[in-house]
This record gives sequence, structure tokens and C-alpha cells, in this order.
Amino acid sequence: MVNNSTQLPMLGWREWVALPVFNIERIKAKIDTGARSSALHAFIIDPYQRGGASWVMFAIHPLQKNSDVIVECHAQVKDRRLVSDSGGHKQRRYVIDTQLMLGNFIINAEMTLTNRDSMRFRMLLGRTAMNAQFIINPNASYLQGNPCIIEGQR
Repeated sequence: MVNNSTQLPMLGWREWVALPVFNIERIKAKIDTGARSSALHAFIIDPYQRGGASWVMFAIHPLQKNSDVIVECHAQVKDRRLVSDSGGHKQRRYVIDTQLMLGNFIINAEMTLTNRDSMRFRMLLGRTAMNAQFIINPNASYLQGNPCIIEGQR
């Protein structure tokens, strides 16, 4: 859906997102303009070295309320940062860069890794990742529908 007055695509307060690099076709994300950074659920986080670079293996439960489905992921570490959550608690988190899909839109985004088992959403998409490319409608959900993964993009 596109906002006709600005020609910017519109997102609801929650959207389906795909993470093709990690073979995750759908994960429910909360669109949070109050959060600067984005967060991805990781219940195991294991750093390692590969080719002289820092990498991290992390495991995700991509489905809400389902801990049976587990996806193991690997990504190069971009940074480690002190991040404050919505309750003001500070945590040092690994930061990775990844590509994500919202409907037909491809976004390159920084994601922090943290355990979100107790949270309602496995992913939080913050305003930095949206980079003023979207209009948010807080009264709507899933305006972009299911991500359109094209074979060969994984």
C-alpha cells in the first residue's frame, strides 16, 4: 500500500518480514518508530572467528509462541553496542547487517541480537532501518502482506 500524498509506501504497526539470507520466509515484526535500533530474537548467541573476522552463530525461534521451530544462523559481526530496552535496562548486544524484505521492498538493516522469548514479537524494526522510506499507519496491520521471496535471492 502506498500513501498517495507522499508516494511513500505505508506500513502497519506490525508487518511480516522475510530474512532471505537466513532462509526465514516469514517472521512477525513490530514496527517501532520509538526505537532507534532494530532487534532480532536470538536465544543462543555464540561468537567465533572466521578468516580473521568476528562472526556470530545465533539460533532463532521465528514463530511466535513456538519454540519447536529453530533456525541456526551465521553472520559477520559489525559491532557490539550498549543498547537500552524500553524499560531502560542496558545490554551489550552483537550488531549484524542483514537484508530483509517487507512485501516487495528490500531493505539493508542493522539488527541487534537479543533474547526476545518473553516479548510478543520476534523482531522489532526501528526507525533507523526504515530510513524515512515509509509512512507508518498505527491503526493498520500487515499492509505489505507476505514478503515476496524470489527464487535465487536466498
